[in-house]
Amino acid sequence: MHTLAYGTQEKSASLSPVQFTRQPVRAGEVEIEITHCGVCHSDLHQARDDWSNTVYPCVPGHEIIGKVTRVGDGVSKFSEGETVGVGCMVNSCQACEACRRGEEQYCSGPKSCTLTYNGPKIPDGTNTYGGYATGITVREEFVLNIPDAISPAEAAPILCAGVTTYSPMKHWNLQKGQSLGVAGIGGLGHMAVQIGKALGASVTALTTSADKSDLARELGADTVIVMSDETALKDGAQSLDMLIDTIPYAHDVTPYIKLMKPGGVIALVGNFIEMPAFVPADLVFHRLTLAGSLIGGITDTAEVLELCAEHGIRPQIELIDIDGINEAFKRMEGEDVRFRHVIDMSSLKSRRDELTPEASEIAAPNRGDVTG
Repeated sequence: MHTLAYGTQEKSASLSPVQFTRQPVRAGEVEIEITHCGVCHSDLHQARDDWSNTVYPCVPGHEIIGKVTRVGDGVSKFSEGETVGVGCMVNSCQACEACRRGEEQYCSGPKSCTLTYNGPKIPDGTNTYGGYATGITVREEFVLNIPDAISPAEAAPILCAGVTTYSPMKHWNLQKGQSLGVAGIGGLGHMAVQIGKALGASVTALTTSADKSDLARELGADTVIVMSDETALKDGAQSLDMLIDTIPYAHDVTPYIKLMKPGGVIALVGNFIEMPAFVPADLVFHRLTLAGSLIGGITDTAEVLELCAEHGIRPQIELIDIDGINEAFKRMEGEDVRFRHVIDMSSLKSRRDELTPEASEIAAPNRGDVTG
């Protein structure tokens, strides 16, 4: 399948048109024409190699919505014309303990899971390309039904921002009536506030930006603490059962630790870079857990889509054309997004004839084997 996309071949370059040929659909796979793709902060990190793990060429995008255009032999869950989604993974071994329990993101197979772009989590020299493209082909197990109640554009961010915040709430068993803190009210955080409320928690939004206070309350936050407000921090000490820390850069975790009740859990979901040194005494004296959580498995993703459909949870989005992607990246760097860009991929499809002659040819991706 000839595919037109936007990508970059080095960390200092802007995204620009590229083209490549995807391997034809195989048994057990689903071919998808992409209609929408969310713009995640991790797309920016990967394009710029902020985590020192980017495989170039890099074609970002792991919040993908599209229409099924072809199915391979043996596919039983999907048919041509259906609206479907693809999140952060396109493959895994399907045989290890993690895969069997529906946590493919922690696959312990030889390659671990294969990410939608940037290749396998355990690098093997191959690459995958994501959703800033006209189409994608994915094995059936990693394709998701999209509830009719959610528009395609609004469904896209749920496939990463939604499940990334839902998964730790589920894993650490957030209960109705408990208190949930959400640090960082951005692409991930604004979904965490809504999901926490839907699960019956009392939600406290924690932000460094006072101008987000009203927005956080509109999303459902019961309490807002501006992290520069020493009085509010003192009043909030030991008030939280769980905290979802969505902040995507290095930051001092100490003020957040002091907000936790004894036995509480802080789940880091946004920062892959570093954590500045802190004194662990409060962790020890209050039996706190400082943990990490990576996206969510396919089961969790399907669950959060249904939860969002049932409770009217929607990301706040700004729809853009593909030629606005570099400006969108600049706005993310400046924290000037409320709260998620979504690319209308028809803007790329409609310019295929114009862009193809100038698009750089890049090597074909390798999405891995189909097993089972």
